[in-house]
Amino acid sequence: MLFFNVIAPSKSFSSAYYNIQKGLAAVERVNEVLDNTEEIRQAPDARPIHTFEKEITFENVGFRYNANGEWALRNINLRIPKGQVIAIVGTSGSGKSTLSDLLPRFHDVTEGSISIDGTDIRQLNIKQLRGLMGIVNQDPVLFHDTLFNNIAFGNPTATLDEVVNVAKIAQIHDFIMNTPQQYNTIVGDRGSTLSGGERQRITLARALLANPPILILDEATASLDSKSERLVQEALSRVMEGRTSIVIAHRLSTIQYADQIIVLKDGQIVESGDHATLMQRQGEYAKFVGLQWMQ
Repeated sequence: MLFFNVIAPSKSFSSAYYNIQKGLAAVERVNEVLDNTEEIRQAPDARPIHTFEKEITFENVGFRYNANGEWALRNINLRIPKGQVIAIVGTSGSGKSTLSDLLPRFHDVTEGSISIDGTDIRQLNIKQLRGLMGIVNQDPVLFHDTLFNNIAFGNPTATLDEVVNVAKIAQIHDFIMNTPQQYNTIVGDRGSTLSGGERQRITLARALLANPPILILDEATASLDSKSERLVQEALSRVMEGRTSIVIAHRLSTIQYADQIIVLKDGQIVESGDHATLMQRQGEYAKFVGLQWMQ
């Protein structure tokens, strides 16, 4: 009887010890993140920025992740007028995502400069700079919360009417209205109850609700099936209207109507122009199009 009475406390003790070890490991990881040194620093006399009026300019931009590492980007010269759609294409590892990450200062250029309306972005308020941009990645970031709160994440004061309006533009409203609790439906951890196309359209609605003048779309349709891709592409076309957009895509059908297509190879721009012009040149872009037709 004594031995039987000891079993339950012993099991509880061993479980508690195991949980403590898991907690200590989590604490170490959290502290590692909290104590990490911020590499992107704001200038002491940073200028405010609230609007985007004219153009974005890349001047002789070069970037490498490590001081002694290989160059991820070299000699990038690019002008993006307000309201234009710029597409960036290239093979994996050519520097497409790196180029788009430099604009919101997720990394700082190693050489050269990036300017908005003539002002180097390193001289601008970082929070306000990023507030000008809506970013949609290949892997949507959703929270274990309601559909409403996931869409309104970047604009906590948004009303239901505003959320419904952007959901309609992103072509996700009809789906939401068919869920059990409509806009109060919980999406699960990382949107586990939704399909890839549904998650992507929710992030599009979120970006649109913030009403940013600049959109950065990084492989927004790469992981979707054909039906979901068509729906997301239709939503993208509506979202990009009247906005300066930087679009990275492997599927060239999504960018054929861009004002300017930039072709990257080994971190350098090897071609630029619209779809028709690049097809006539029969260069790198034409090779990409030919390979996709073969697929």
